[in-house]
Amino acid sequence: MKYSKKDRQKLLLETLEKNPFITDENLASTFKVSVQTIRLDRMELSIPELRERIKSVAAHNFEEEVKSLPIDEVIGEIIDIDLDKQAISILDITKDHVFARNGIARGHHLFAQANSLAVAVINDDLALTRKSNLTFVKPVKAGDRVIAKAVVTNSDAEKNSTIIEVTSKVENETVFVGQFSMYRVTMS
Repeated sequence: MKYSKKDRQKLLLETLEKNPFITDENLASTFKVSVQTIRLDRMELSIPELRERIKSVAAHNFEEEVKSLPIDEVIGEIIDIDLDKQAISILDITKDHVFARNGIARGHHLFAQANSLAVAVINDDLALTRKSNLTFVKPVKAGDRVIAKAVVTNSDAEKNSTIIEVTSKVENETVFVGQFSMYRVTMS
């Protein structure tokens, strides 16, 4: 269906309100217009590009500070965190992340995103991975956006141990699942 400019821009605002992480390419496909048209609409409506929207959501959602590692050491961008409960990060897969021969992402990038998110969600000075159990469910390709969600499922203060489940998805399809047994301690 072809929309008038006014209707398209109204729907664009509504769509980005629901999902600020949608790409210009996906928006163009949804509205059956060119990427350039979406970019012009965003400019007219003073809507920032995707990377700025991600940073804005992340800044808004960071009420707590990550303690277990410097934020710039997290693989991907954390967009939401509730320490010792859950965290979400986004990793855009580029050609640097994939095998040249087939365009499929190297597994260590998905692992690194999940593992660093599992470390970041720990509300202690030190968090180390004791053990992990991983399943790569589907291939990830260049251009994919991987959204990882870490959820703390069990914590044992006596053993300085926490179990974290991480599920990574591309367009709502699970591509990676990991369970991380973490060692944690407060350094005082």
